[in-house]
Amino acid sequence: MPTVSLDDLRSAIAAATTAAELDDLEQQLFSRKHGLLTLAMKELQEATPEEKAKKGRELNETKQSFTKLLADKRGALQRASLGSLAETEKLDVTLELPAKERGHLHLIPEFIRSVEELFGRMGFEVAEGPEVETEENNFNQLNIPAAHPARDMQDTFWLEQDGLPPGGPYVMRTQTSPVQIRYMQTHKPPLRIIAPGKVYRKDADATHSPMFHQFEGLMIGEDVSLANMKAVMITAIRELISPKAEFRFRTGFFPFVEPGLEVDMRWQGDDKESREGKWLEIVGCGMVHPNVLKNVGIDPKKFRGFAFGFGVERMIMIKHQIPDLRSFFVGDLRFLKQF
Repeated sequence: MPTVSLDDLRSAIAAATTAAELDDLEQQLFSRKHGLLTLAMKELQEATPEEKAKKGRELNETKQSFTKLLADKRGALQRASLGSLAETEKLDVTLELPAKERGHLHLIPEFIRSVEELFGRMGFEVAEGPEVETEENNFNQLNIPAAHPARDMQDTFWLEQDGLPPGGPYVMRTQTSPVQIRYMQTHKPPLRIIAPGKVYRKDADATHSPMFHQFEGLMIGEDVSLANMKAVMITAIRELISPKAEFRFRTGFFPFVEPGLEVDMRWQGDDKESREGKWLEIVGCGMVHPNVLKNVGIDPKKFRGFAFGFGVERMIMIKHQIPDLRSFFVGDLRFLKQF
């Protein structure tokens, strides 16, 4: 096999027409095992000190000259390639660009935003409160008896007092109703609020979670009636779930309202096999109990009002026919991209 000289490599670099050819020539010069200049540098180890100094200087100059020659040729090839782009690559400005993938809000905060916007149009303010709540606000002020099952350890997350300020016992709030208590303690009627947020109960299965979201509402005034409450409930459900919804109101017991009602809804879509067309419980509501108004310093003989509570995940599950509540929290993009 004929030996390639440095002059041959100079000529080959000058004649190269592609970057791949230059890569091959660079390997012939500088590869660790077989490069001409690499082998020449290794031969210096056997030379005398005087020869090392002279030949080492010459080899460094040769190496620098080839490095520059390769860089200049690469630049020339790149400029030639760019110069031909006008002929080889054309831009069709009439073509549509590929759709750019964009993120969006998770179903839950997106739904809560729509709730706040809807009730804002009906004159309701958004009120917030702490998720770690006192027994006083979470149970006592809401007229919930001391022996009520909701206070049991198997239903409520009770917290140890260590590290918490005086005023306990403390719980992870079991509903957002304590926000209503706090608001009524610092505001005078008439008032309208909704209280969206996280709540906590010891439940975990396909339709229950230890942490979930609620939004509760409260309206207090001199002439507030059940008719007002029914109008608000029907308007909210039809806008948030389906304009085709039908309703039925059933009596139900909740310690903080009197009378208490449970609202069922149904609607019929195109899918006859789904839960559409069946009655589903959607909300608990009622007229605020006089004891609750007394507890916060509001005269129940002058003012009255109604309160209601929706489960956010439950409403979304009904709207989109989602069978398992846990789908909201696993972070599976295949699920989230559907909405």
